Amino acid sequence: MVVASIVPLSLQAESAYVPVLPWLILALPLLGALINGGVAFLRPGNTRLPTVVGPAAIIGSFLVVGANFLAMRSVPPETGAVVTLWQWMSVGGLQIGVDLGFDQLSMLMMLVVTGVSSIIHVYSVGYMREDPGYARYFSYLNLFVFFMLVLVTGANFALMFVGWEGVGLCSYLLIGFWYQNSEYASAGKKAFIVNRIGDFGFLIAMFLVFVHFGSLDFAAVVEAAPATLVIGGGVVTAITLALFLGCAGKSAQIPLYVWLPDAMAGPTPVSALIHAATMVTAGVYLVARTSVLFAMSPVTQAVVAATGAATALLAASIATQQYDIKKVLAYSTVSQLGYMFLAVGIGAWTAGVFHLMTHAFFKALLFLGSGAVIHAMHHAFHHTHRDDDPNDMRNHGGLRRMMPITWITMWIGTVAIAGVFPFAGFFSKDEIIWASGAYGYGILWGVALVVALMTAAYMTRLMVLTFHGDNRTGADAAPHLHEVPAVMWVPLVGLGVLSVVGGWIQIPDALPVLPGVHVLHDWLEPVFHPASAVMETRGLHAAHESPVGGGEALWAGLSTVLAVIVILLTFRALVARRVEPADAPAPAGLAGILYNKWYVDELYDRTIIRPMLALWRGCWRIVDVGVIDGTLNGVAGGARLLGWFGSLFQTGRVATYLFFFVTGVLVILGTLLW
Repeated sequence: MVVASIVPLSLQAESAYVPVLPWLILALPLLGALINGGVAFLRPGNTRLPTVVGPAAIIGSFLVVGANFLAMRSVPPETGAVVTLWQWMSVGGLQIGVDLGFDQLSMLMMLVVTGVSSIIHVYSVGYMREDPGYARYFSYLNLFVFFMLVLVTGANFALMFVGWEGVGLCSYLLIGFWYQNSEYASAGKKAFIVNRIGDFGFLIAMFLVFVHFGSLDFAAVVEAAPATLVIGGGVVTAITLALFLGCAGKSAQIPLYVWLPDAMAGPTPVSALIHAATMVTAGVYLVARTSVLFAMSPVTQAVVAATGAATALLAASIATQQYDIKKVLAYSTVSQLGYMFLAVGIGAWTAGVFHLMTHAFFKALLFLGSGAVIHAMHHAFHHTHRDDDPNDMRNHGGLRRMMPITWITMWIGTVAIAGVFPFAGFFSKDEIIWASGAYGYGILWGVALVVALMTAAYMTRLMVLTFHGDNRTGADAAPHLHEVPAVMWVPLVGLGVLSVVGGWIQIPDALPVLPGVHVLHDWLEPVFHPASAVMETRGLHAAHESPVGGGEALWAGLSTVLAVIVILLTFRALVARRVEPADAPAPAGLAGILYNKWYVDELYDRTIIRPMLALWRGCWRIVDVGVIDGTLNGVAGGARLLGWFGSLFQTGRVATYLFFFVTGVLVILGTLLW
């Protein structure tokens, strides 16, 4: 592959950033997908090559990204570059190249995607080793990372859309990986179809952008937007609302969030990849990438922030009553994504991206930790010939003694997502909560604080049901429970470290004792400066106190204290409580409503799916069977009837033919004479 051109975006050309082997970042995952796909097709039983190629392709990509990060750090902060690999489309005014954009935002996303994905790939070696589709799994996983990198490096809407659709395809392949199970296959189809609804919005937005800007390049749109569009105008509102529809589908926001919990049908490392580092973060990234457009539309910003807050609250409430360990984490992801959209919706761009980064660390840790639990439970039940659900936390209990490393690392992830100081989640979540209040959004501030406390409660419930109290696996299965192998627990430790220190790159000045650190804010400032300038023209500035008084340090400390209190109270309330067996009846009342996920799926089934099925069946019976088939069958029947009538005259007797011949002649003569 030949790099056609590199266009620096710096004003200081003599010190411009020059990407280091940029094409290799994409080529390595793609090559890994092709090699592993070939192994899956030609030698499906071979596990050695996928074990090496699968993780090595992503680790190699991560190293190249790291080299580019260091190169970008050595030049002025406003420096970036666009690498044109080749010209893709050239039709009239439409000029689209395979252009890779390298700036501070895409660099951060590439580090997160390749870094966390590398850890997940290594973990997968142990988790999927015995699966007959081992090589196929790594082929899909490598391809997933490739398309996510296309998405975050695409320098124009069109190339981003290729990655956008690519991760949708890979999610379908990986969620339905065990396609022999019809339920798992249906979950993959559900994810694919729901995302197509959002993708329609993305396409409409692209058409509108090209009509009004004459270009699909992000740099051109960002530069021209303030002068081309009117702040608060109908055009920019239509573009951003259409973009947000795509984001709601990809990042599982109301009303298109229903696919993400069902995505648990795939292997657990896939869940970690989708929920932590790749697909679901794409919507947040798109809003951040087009932040100047969203800053110009107050209506869309309000919709984004309100949708994010509502989604965070709804998903957190559902998570409090789930018993499937992965479902709890799935709804937790939906809730945390709501936090991110709340942040970018109010204009706190850095805070939203900051939480995206820290969430990738502790959510990957929690999912891989749950995978370790499921892996151990599955083997224990397999040895005892039991068909109990290894995902159901009511079948767990007391696992801290058998799986101490998993227990410790998952507690680290739990306190991190709960926002306890000094773990990573504290700094990113506190910044979102504080920004929502400081920018004057009192209701959103209250919702964000309540959701933070709910997060601490349902995550503590998960830990208690899984690791504390009496062991409920049964006396026969307990001896077979043990810690997972090193290839699985070492990644947990690595993610545990990131979940502790990952937030230290952005520490508010207001916190006492600690020095103020603004590494992330300073790094992303060149990307978000145009959007911040638009916000300033609208007269929007941060306040210095929360809606109920007090400074940032006070509320940061109070949020930690409240989170710790919720964790301790939840732990004390549940640790000694008797746990109902897995086959117990569903809870009643409000708990039953939450257990059944507010019956949203049932509502969609009755109001959308069933009417659509009835319409399609009606079209089939009336149009297809009645009109089309009826017409064709009528014509065919008429032809058969005509043939039958003609056959009556074909008796094979000469006398009969002579009779009809003479009769015909007489009829013709009589007609002529008349």
